[in-house]
Amino acid sequence: MASSLIRFFLLFITVYTADGFLNARVSRCEFNSTDPKDIRYIDSYYYNKLRFTWFDSNVGEFVGFTEYGVKNAEYWNNLPGQLAAERADKERYCQHNIGVWYSNILSKSVKPYIRVKSVDPSAGKHPAMLVCSAYDFYPKHIRVKWTRDGQEITSGVTSTAELADGDWYYQVHSHLEYTPRSGEKISCVVEHASLKQPLVTDWDPSLPESERNQIAIGASGLILGLILSLAGFIYYKRKAKGRILVPTN
Repeated sequence: MASSLIRFFLLFITVYTADGFLNARVSRCEFNSTDPKDIRYIDSYYYNKLRFTWFDSNVGEFVGFTEYGVKNAEYWNNLPGQLAAERADKERYCQHNIGVWYSNILSKSVKPYIRVKSVDPSAGKHPAMLVCSAYDFYPKHIRVKWTRDGQEITSGVTSTAELADGDWYYQVHSHLEYTPRSGEKISCVVEHASLKQPLVTDWDPSLPESERNQIAIGASGLILGLILSLAGFIYYKRKAKGRILVPTN
């Protein structure tokens, strides 16, 4: 959990002038625990979307980013009351609310959705490659490993870093290059804070996924063809019954 970083923003002031210029002030708290040492308070000042000055609690004073911002920071840093007010905001705004934010968000966890599939290996690589994908989990830290008949596989394994989905959830993908053996059992094992015990997903080598999809599509097409043929036969029989035969001389 210590690796999780969360930010909360507060827009203090937004002022529009008649000619369209914009002056804004945005404050935020960054933290990965409720310990005051793990809390960073940043108070930023913008003009026309350009940040010119901010107060950073890790620095303890104002820092300028433009020519005007540097002069502004020097002026405010020489005002004891201004610095004292900014330093007090870290406790007033961040430390006062982080207990609620932390318990409502960082203490929650979401179980991953696991999928194991085969993919075509690169030329010159092992004759088989599997991918174990974990989707939509939180928090970020997760462990994905492979086992063969219950024993962990350490060679031929590569994994991506945890990838943020942009909606608080993460995904990760682990690849296994291996040589198939008769009767073996390959499994993907996932360990995560949301799981009481490791989640084990076995690989079913009966048919590659692409072939299973082709069979499913073919079967669906066959059933649809039979239904249409039957409907056509019934329609023909009903039309035949409705015909009147006229004798000829």
